Amino acid sequence: MSSLRNAVNRRAHKERAQPHARKKFGLLEKHKDYVERAQAFHKKEDTLRKLKEKAAFRNPDEFYFKMIKTRTVDGVHKLESEANKYTPEELMLMKTQDMGYILQKLQSEKKKIEKLAAVLHSVDDQQSNRHVYYAEDREEAKEIQLHSLKSTSVPTNDVSNDSKRKTSTSYRELEARRNRVSQLEKLYMDMALQKELQKKGRKRKLREDEIVCPTSKPVYKWRPERKR
Repeated sequence: MSSLRNAVNRRAHKERAQPHARKKFGLLEKHKDYVERAQAFHKKEDTLRKLKEKAAFRNPDEFYFKMIKTRTVDGVHKLESEANKYTPEELMLMKTQDMGYILQKLQSEKKKIEKLAAVLHSVDDQQSNRHVYYAEDREEAKEIQLHSLKSTSVPTNDVSNDSKRKTSTSYRELEARRNRVSQLEKLYMDMALQKELQKKGRKRKLREDEIVCPTSKPVYKWRPERKR
């Protein structure tokens, strides 16, 4: 019976339209509009309830840094501007301290590179040096060969493999330190440029056709000032 009941065409019941006297108020609210409005209303209710519970269970001795680092503008909390937090003199001092730290690390890495390169150079020299013995006849050559075999108790292959492995590790460390030095030098140059740009004086950025030596970095030119 249910299948037969569904096979019969039924009249589609439509929602009533807005009365003619109320057309000035717009379209009549349908059921889907009510559902959306109810969901939004209940969502706001849940949010307010959670905030009230959080405020009720809050510790009165609790402290956040945002309590002193924010200000209220038209009832809205806004963070303080980080740009106006420090004076230009304080910013310049911090730049100088950062540059000093980078320069210290750069010099330390260069010293480590020089020491490691000297060690690797001496190792290469030791590997290249070979003792050459001259014998007058075959019997003396056999004696020299037997004497050299007895003096080396450790197998030659193990020693050579171990030394090669250590040497390759040292060379990789040397390459990594050189890359670090290049990065530190680039960082130091960028910080020095930013520090110079913070100083007083009129300056402008040169165009590509004005640069004598083409470079990927920006080039600035300061206006000459007369010193007293």
